[in-house]
Amino acid sequence: MSKKYEFLLSIAFCFVFFQILYSQEYDYKVVVKGLSNPWGFTFLPDNSMLITEKRGELIHFKNGKKIIVSGLPKTEEYGQGGLMDIELHPKFKENHFIYFTYIASHGAGRGFNTVLMRAELKNNQLINKKILYKASPNTKRGQHFGSRIAFDKEGFLYFSIGDRGNRNKNPQDITRDCGKIYRLHDDGRIPKDNPFVNTKDAKTAIYSYGHRNPQGMEINPFTGEIWTHEHGPKGGDEINIIKKGKNYGWPKASFGRNYIGTRFTKHTSLPNMEDPLHHWTPSIAPSGMAFVNSKKYPRLQGHLLVGSLKFQYVANCTLQKRKVVKEEKMLEGLGRVRSIEQGLDGFVYVGIENLGIIKILPKK
Repeated sequence: MSKKYEFLLSIAFCFVFFQILYSQEYDYKVVVKGLSNPWGFTFLPDNSMLITEKRGELIHFKNGKKIIVSGLPKTEEYGQGGLMDIELHPKFKENHFIYFTYIASHGAGRGFNTVLMRAELKNNQLINKKILYKASPNTKRGQHFGSRIAFDKEGFLYFSIGDRGNRNKNPQDITRDCGKIYRLHDDGRIPKDNPFVNTKDAKTAIYSYGHRNPQGMEINPFTGEIWTHEHGPKGGDEINIIKKGKNYGWPKASFGRNYIGTRFTKHTSLPNMEDPLHHWTPSIAPSGMAFVNSKKYPRLQGHLLVGSLKFQYVANCTLQKRKVVKEEKMLEGLGRVRSIEQGLDGFVYVGIENLGIIKILPKK
């Protein structure tokens, strides 16, 4: 290939690239640089950020500077697990409580499982730490730890734990942890109206079951419902609305297949199991989600944004009557999208592996 031809080809490529770039409705700005895996982040009342790095760092980002928060429990990175999601107490201004999930090896069995902890944040230090829940038993399998956290409008605390790679035992058995959405009071107590509090040998923190690996959870600001998404295997990623005591089918009903292409179930729907309101086949490997209700983005109001790890974009989902009726790709090619949040300033922020946290900017 001649140098002249290479030059013309590069010019043509740049022209097409910038044409695509500038035809998009939204731009972005890198706000927090140099992050490896920003698994979760949340905003303090002054709009500074608390960011979890999967490898085991909690970062307070304020005024352009990263400050490492001290006092984390022993947190290891193992397979898909590490330091994961983070959320503030709804009355954080009064009690300074934060909640986060991570993996730990204490308890029954060798290996790791997911832990939910509450701590008080004071002067960039965690104090008064309390484990609210630890899934058991541990396992050496490195996949499907979950985990996302959300508070509903009544102050109940929800969190997810994946099936830990044991699909044939955990998700459909309410006497076992994993493959579940859990509900607690903010101090770890079991709500008296949890669906299985009177079921013999049941894990009474369970709120719903039959899940594979939920890595997205948000309260719908328009309806108050708990929305989640979860990974399928080779296809069958799902969006679900979580209802008390319901079975979401995994692995008895799924649109997915084994990674080698074979079927593990012939059913995509079964009686007494909840169907997803949307699924992705092939899988996009979803992580992070956010509803948009900000006036900063008039065309996005009411939309659901979902990150794709596999294809490295944000899925902009148009909703009508609890159905995804249209999808558009945003922010393609920046990296694996791990986390998404709408900030207190109304802007949407996206955590991207090996890049950092970006702010989505409407083009003027």
